[in-house]
Amino acid sequence: MISPDKTAAAYIRVSDERQDEYSPDSQLKRIREYCKENGYELPQEYIFYDDGISGKSVKRRDQFRELIALAKDKDHPIDAILVWKFSRFARNQEESIVYKSLLQKIGVTVVSISEPLPDGPFGSLVERIIEWMDEYYLIRLSGEVKRGMLEKASRGQPVCAPAFGYDLKDDMYTPNDQAPIVRDVFESFVSGEGIRKIARRLGDAGVRTRFGNLPDNRWVEYMLNNPTYIGKIRWSTDGRTASARRYDDPNIVIFDGKHEPIVSKELWDSAQALLTERKTKYAKYARKEQAPSSFPLRSLFRCSACGATLIQSTAKNPGLQCHNYSRGICDTSHSITQKKAEAALAEALEDSLRTLSFYVTPTAEIVSSPGNVEIERNIAAEKRRLQRAKDAYQNGVDTLEEYAENKKRITQRIRDLESQLNPEPPAPVSLEKYVARVKNALKLLKDPSVKPDAKNKALLEILEKVIFRANTRTIDLYFRPL
Repeated sequence: MISPDKTAAAYIRVSDERQDEYSPDSQLKRIREYCKENGYELPQEYIFYDDGISGKSVKRRDQFRELIALAKDKDHPIDAILVWKFSRFARNQEESIVYKSLLQKIGVTVVSISEPLPDGPFGSLVERIIEWMDEYYLIRLSGEVKRGMLEKASRGQPVCAPAFGYDLKDDMYTPNDQAPIVRDVFESFVSGEGIRKIARRLGDAGVRTRFGNLPDNRWVEYMLNNPTYIGKIRWSTDGRTASARRYDDPNIVIFDGKHEPIVSKELWDSAQALLTERKTKYAKYARKEQAPSSFPLRSLFRCSACGATLIQSTAKNPGLQCHNYSRGICDTSHSITQKKAEAALAEALEDSLRTLSFYVTPTAEIVSSPGNVEIERNIAAEKRRLQRAKDAYQNGVDTLEEYAENKKRITQRIRDLESQLNPEPPAPVSLEKYVARVKNALKLLKDPSVKPDAKNKALLEILEKVIFRANTRTIDLYFRPL
């Protein structure tokens, strides 16, 4: 063992938990052994995990981005990034070259502990060849998986997670105790009950989606368009079309399944006929895509009941409405015309200028805000890491000391995240430095010659959010810290 004189960070990624040879614990164990043999110190806080994430792109690899940010820190805390294989770092050769070049400029090397490279220029060539082979493998694997899934679907076998109302047992969809709810949805829709009303009724009755969320319009509509319920298997040849709710896309293929239907063919046909009728009848009212910042209050107004953003409607008198209310989740309408909302905002800004009182947004959003969904997901991810750390200790992979360190670090992260779900109320402050920016935003808001996107930009620079209270028809302003 060599005394450590260099500091390393470890990056561990698994794209499929079934790849036992690449499990997080086995990767970390080999990296720790490499550190002891090659004089690297590996602090616990410099170990980064991305679980169940593809190496095709860095966009969804949050821990990878944190690692790069650490390496770029002005204090240059690490000398190397250690990975089990170069494919763990990236399988996209273009991104791999970009990030390795960036790291090389600041004196950080990427080391594959199981793929030693020869010294000199030939080592760089070998590394490029390995990267090319990794990317080729990913492309080939993707094609093979798609072909295999299509073949499986053509045999009537499941190719995705079971729909609501089914369990997956012995590679077969099997109706569960939620199947009567599915039949109720179809029967209620055919009988004339609206999609939004169905979603609200189910939510009030305690029904939750497969992911634990409240039913909404899109969930009910997706159910009504899912041929799984009449014994079919639906598959998109591009792997994305069905989830994007483009049900008539030519990429979608449907095969006879081997599972038991929940809905009769007659009930299904009646529902499809009604969906087609509604689509034709209300086509002219379909929501059009909005250009970014196409109206001054975009992303600003929030519902006081659930915290969701108020979105723009396309009625003759343009207005705002709670996004969750439109989806059938929130039970309180927050409808207000854009003209009245802009007038109320202008009046509130003028009042803030008169009193020089500005409320700064608290660190975390209000408890019912959709932003907390992400916090709760992060908490769940940390709890899974804690369980893996425990498993590693019980299976003899980590020592008691290593487990204690992991437990302490992960538990603290869970506490930090949980504290964000209970924010302190905003504290009033009187700061002169807000005045100039608020005056400028107010001037632009009231000027009819200024384009909506310019108004929106100016407002977003000073305001974090505007809470609209439908019961009192008042608004509360939350300013950004300057």
